[in-house]
Amino acid sequence: MAKLANSTFGRWLQRLQAAALIGGQTLVHVTQGKIHRRNTIEQMHLVGPDSLGIVLLAGVSIGSVFTIQVAREFIKYGATSAIGGVMAVAMARELSPVFAAVILAGRVGSAFAAEIGTMRVTEQIDALYVLRTDPIDYLVVPRAIACCTMLPLLTELGFLAAMVAGLIIADLGFGIGHHEFLNSVKTFLGPRDLLCAAIKGICFGGLIAVIGCGWGLSTSGGAKGVGQSTTSAVVTSLLAILIANFFLSWLMFRNVPTL
Repeated sequence: MAKLANSTFGRWLQRLQAAALIGGQTLVHVTQGKIHRRNTIEQMHLVGPDSLGIVLLAGVSIGSVFTIQVAREFIKYGATSAIGGVMAVAMARELSPVFAAVILAGRVGSAFAAEIGTMRVTEQIDALYVLRTDPIDYLVVPRAIACCTMLPLLTELGFLAAMVAGLIIADLGFGIGHHEFLNSVKTFLGPRDLLCAAIKGICFGGLIAVIGCGWGLSTSGGAKGVGQSTTSAVVTSLLAILIANFFLSWLMFRNVPTL
């Protein structure tokens, strides 16, 4: 059993190293302008508009629940005027980027791993080499660009949906007027918070694309291997998002002055 665990962990490390190399190659190819435009537009549609509905629904759900939990405690301690602002800061800095990235990792990252993994085991990747087509240019770069451009937009839209839901719940459920809620948001939330949310979205999008594509390109073992690659890619993407979120938050917000 221990030998099997070590073997599985070793395989995971090898795939992680391969994904890191693919990420470096992708960055180089993008800077060199090696972009397949048609594939990029198709992937942007898959990542953006096709994922918008579930991101907005998640934003409404999280914003509603957050307001219910926070409003009760803040009203109890007489801090009603801070409810909207605290919610806005929490959603912009942490919750919106993370939940949008988690949704994309499950929906899009798994699709990347499954699609490219199937191409690998059916030798379609080898056919690309025969046709003198670099898989990085044709498969990875379009997906990386799509994730890095669409995820920040989804993050901001998810934030907006959460705030609208929070405003409605605060008004209907706790009697907190729109003006009081919005004034609190204006007091606490700054443009820097929304900019940082977008930066997090770019970073998380790159991680999702590189890990999904890297796991797909390193797939072996037929249909069973595709399933294992898909599952492993999603789990690794989620871990990478959470770890990256810690370091990004540390860099962005540790020296932010308090109000």
